[in-house]
Amino acid sequence: MRFPARSSLLSSWPTLVLMATMPLAMAADEAATKPCRLKGVEHEALCGSVRRALDPTKPQGTAIDVHFAVLPAMARRKADDPVFFFAGGPGQSAIDLAGALSRRYARFGHRRDLVFVDQRGTGRTAPLKCADDDERQALQPLAEGLDEARRLQKVKDCGAALQKLPHGDLRQYTTTIAMADIDAVRSALGVERINAIGASYGTRAVLEYQRLFPQRVRRAVIDGVAPPDMVLPVSFSIDNQAALEAVFVGCEKEDACRRRYPGLRDDWQRLLRSLPLVTTVQHPLSGREEQLTLTRDAVLGAVRGPLYVPSLASGLPEAIHQAAQRRFSPLVGLSSALGGAGGGMATGMHFSVVCAEDAPRMANATDAAGMDFGGGFAAFYVKVCADWPRGQPPADFYRVGPAPSATLVLSGGADPATPPRHGERVTALLGAKARHVLVPQAGHGTLALACMRDAVVRFVDAASDKEALKVEATCAAGMPRPTVFVPLGAVEQLK
Repeated sequence: MRFPARSSLLSSWPTLVLMATMPLAMAADEAATKPCRLKGVEHEALCGSVRRALDPTKPQGTAIDVHFAVLPAMARRKADDPVFFFAGGPGQSAIDLAGALSRRYARFGHRRDLVFVDQRGTGRTAPLKCADDDERQALQPLAEGLDEARRLQKVKDCGAALQKLPHGDLRQYTTTIAMADIDAVRSALGVERINAIGASYGTRAVLEYQRLFPQRVRRAVIDGVAPPDMVLPVSFSIDNQAALEAVFVGCEKEDACRRRYPGLRDDWQRLLRSLPLVTTVQHPLSGREEQLTLTRDAVLGAVRGPLYVPSLASGLPEAIHQAAQRRFSPLVGLSSALGGAGGGMATGMHFSVVCAEDAPRMANATDAAGMDFGGGFAAFYVKVCADWPRGQPPADFYRVGPAPSATLVLSGGADPATPPRHGERVTALLGAKARHVLVPQAGHGTLALACMRDAVVRFVDAASDKEALKVEATCAAGMPRPTVFVPLGAVEQLK
């Protein structure tokens, strides 16, 4: 559940309670569900859909089916308020995440139904996918992903093709419209209130659902906050820069890293000054050797991805050191570790959201560009959005008001995309019913940590908002930064 990290050398574009009226199992029949199997889920699920107007202003016009899946609670006497998961991206399928999330939240699954809705434009719901969203595209030649003109043309061609689909009015995929779909699913299931959990772009979705339907939210958890006024992807530049700086500082404080890479900052600047250059690298998936031209934006993209996960970022000193000596395979391999191609993302939905909600505000964004990262990442979006059909979010979309119910805000201190500064500001706007928890050495998403998931379960299970906000959630505060990766031979030399 990440904001677009698809900026590695493998990518094709740079890369966002009242009691219920009836038990969910009974309401599910009314929602026309049927037994189904979901990838990665051991037990049977219930799948269904609700019919929705593509354009809310034209209820008799083109309709789409909003697909959802329910993993019924195991307990005979279950809670009436289910957990709804809001996917990230924008562009991820919530149903595709059901396997991983149901395992991580097995404690929830005992007492509460888990509900996954494919937001319009993703998964099975009026999908807006491009050819490069196919995971097999990860094997494409690296040079194809580095050709910006080619990438831009492919995205524009995809946009043109999508507009020919029956559901191809790309203006109808804003977060605001999509959250009305989510509430339609809630209503069809006969649920009075939900517990909403979202990460990355999913936090923006939860905040908008909470704004539109405050009486329907019992508890909310937002992890890695991407608020509606964040102005993506402009903010990524300064936030990426801060995360990379933390890698340099961490290396300087760690004895083994400092001894192995005494000139790491100089290596980095020497690498940037050498670009562009022609080099030969080994494709990390196919193993083929390829000759390509590495640009500054390509190298910045290769560094950006590992910053999302501290354990991967610990390999950056070695990768940067090698790259400064014109050995780029380590950096290319590290950049692919998160997965370069589609992985369930829907590029058309991604741009439909960002071009509608963020692009119009990019010119007036107040975030300064990072010293090294500059404005190249945002510039690609400016070019795509120049002629991408745009929806019109309401003015209130950009305002975060007081939380209607207990809201847990989570931030990773090493997050390069949605760092704590965003979580702090949103918590202040949410007011007395919100609490911000910082995990200093976590990356993009703290809910990957088992103890944080346990804290979220206790937060949701608490009998009252007051009790929920007092739940102990600082279990990972002392988690150390991963030690730097040093090649085995070099370890012996450092002894």
